[in-house]
Amino acid sequence: MSIPQTPPAVLPRRAAAKMEAALAVGSFAIGTGEFAIMGLMPNIASNLNLTEPQVGHAISAYALGVMVGAPLLAILGATLLRKHLLLLLMALYALGNLATAFAPSFGALVALRFVSGLPHGAYFGIAAVVASSRVAANHRAGAVARVMMGLTLAMLLGNPIATALGQLFGWRSAFALVGVIALCTLFLVGRYVPQPPGEARSDPRKELRAFTQPQVWMALAIGAIGFAGMFCVFSYLAPTMLEVTRVSPQWIPVGLAAFGVGGIVGNIAGGKLFDRLQFRAVGLLLGWAMLVLVLFPFAAGSLWSVVLGIGLVGSMVSLAAPLQIRLMDIAADAPSLAAASNHAAFNLANALGPWLGGMAITAGLGWTSTGYIGAATAFVGFGLYAVARRMKGGN
Repeated sequence: MSIPQTPPAVLPRRAAAKMEAALAVGSFAIGTGEFAIMGLMPNIASNLNLTEPQVGHAISAYALGVMVGAPLLAILGATLLRKHLLLLLMALYALGNLATAFAPSFGALVALRFVSGLPHGAYFGIAAVVASSRVAANHRAGAVARVMMGLTLAMLLGNPIATALGQLFGWRSAFALVGVIALCTLFLVGRYVPQPPGEARSDPRKELRAFTQPQVWMALAIGAIGFAGMFCVFSYLAPTMLEVTRVSPQWIPVGLAAFGVGGIVGNIAGGKLFDRLQFRAVGLLLGWAMLVLVLFPFAAGSLWSVVLGIGLVGSMVSLAAPLQIRLMDIAADAPSLAAASNHAAFNLANALGPWLGGMAITAGLGWTSTGYIGAATAFVGFGLYAVARRMKGGN
């Protein structure tokens, strides 16, 4: 007869805040590492004698690493204590980015971006499970959103700083910075993330069984397709600002910062909206995504409007926390794999968006065609949401 596991005790507010902040620094490192290459796309292309769409392959390689690593590392690490798994994942992220800074060729860059992406989804997933398990049940979405705040702060501060650093000292310096931040995370997680006594180790077989539920796959599909539009626009923001808005490269970090502001607002709003409306919030957020994406091409013509437009596109980050909690609720017996797979789905979106955008640009449709392509993916995501609502368990 199995003995039921006692859930971890709710932490005092101060201890929970320290835990969430430590985990958020890791999110900041990952967000900076993921998005820095987008702001430095023209610099990398020039340095390695490539075109911007070719550099997009390195972005897709990172996303592929996330898609492979998220479920694989979550399953392989299921028998480890979650704090130990977090430390191992962040150590791998640090090594991958420090190695990227010394990549001798474009082929090596692509390979190392794949390696760097491997721990991404598993870290976010395990961090979400840890954070949400140590707060009151009605504050879970808020805890996940606060951990995700590191990602949105990376968009606001980390990515513009990394881009400016890369423009001044070469693109390699940006990835060296990410590696250093990841090393700092190791200390903070070791110091401020408590280890619950008697923590139950996950069963990989139970984690895998949760993926027989159709609603799990629907939630992942919504994230993979509905979220692709944000990456479609954001991946080509730098060349769009240079070629369409016709600003100097020094304005690119401003555009990236605007995207970050939108991400912070969206992250907070998405968590609050889900706490109030539950799954219905996802439909509203996908409708918002369609609107801001279809308006982006009209905003790209001037500096003030492109900054506003990319800030609104950044607010699509609001989908992240709601879909994260949705998956954890559906797969209650396998939260680690479900939560990690959510970020695999988002990085499938990160691969799909630049790929579709690159095809449109290469076909001669122009840099701003990314907005229309993105709106189409959000529309498909909304269709998937509508189907999920009609299915069993689609409340």
